[in-house]
Amino acid sequence: MNTAIEVRGLSYHYPPKGRLALDNLSFSVAADECVAVLGPNGAGKSTLLLHLNGLLPERPPAVPQIWVGGEPLTADNLDRIRQQVGLLFQDPDDQLISATVAEDVAFGPQQFGLDGPVLESLVEHSLQLAGLPGFQDREPHRLSHGEKRRVCLAGVLACKPTVLVLDEPTSDLDPRGRRDFKRLLQSLPGAKIIATHDLELVVDLCSRVLILDQGRLVAQGATVPLLSDEGLMLAHGLEKPHSLLHRHPHG
Repeated sequence: MNTAIEVRGLSYHYPPKGRLALDNLSFSVAADECVAVLGPNGAGKSTLLLHLNGLLPERPPAVPQIWVGGEPLTADNLDRIRQQVGLLFQDPDDQLISATVAEDVAFGPQQFGLDGPVLESLVEHSLQLAGLPGFQDREPHRLSHGEKRRVCLAGVLACKPTVLVLDEPTSDLDPRGRRDFKRLLQSLPGAKIIATHDLELVVDLCSRVLILDQGRLVAQGATVPLLSDEGLMLAHGLEKPHSLLHRHPHG
């Protein structure tokens, strides 16, 4: 198996000496796999995602706990890992910082030394991938929530990551926006790790599920059998998706 992300024995306390947010997590994600991270609020989902591209902890540990494409995440290669692991925040307003869409999408690649026509072409291509052709001169704060999310995704894609990490990518979207964004995610290559409460999105997109509760990995496995286990779902603050209510777990 060609592994995109591997996590080994990952634990994390919120400083200073705060509660245990992640408790000895170990799992891996293949290079072309789409995996969901599920669990109740406070389970540690967002904290886990922030670790995957080195935004947490504040300093990478001396002994690596995360490998990206077989390379351990360390203080020395943090910038390179962050280019490979593209993180889409839950709230697009936390990610949009510039006066125009083009400037926002260009920000990441500029940090890696791109400029001029090559950068312009990359911005145009990334906006097309995200379903926003011709949006270069638009002002981010005037866009709809769904459009803002796509601009953020274009900015992530412009860095050409090998892994996409998405935190609640369909929250606050109307049904059409959810469908459109789901189609967009289906069209993108590479590994995807999605923390979400949108279980229908998980059924449609994700081959495998990780369930977190109180910072622990309490279950992992193929999507349909796991989400069809009503006892397991209810025990961890989740519900069986409507689309699986009348479906046999193995059919």
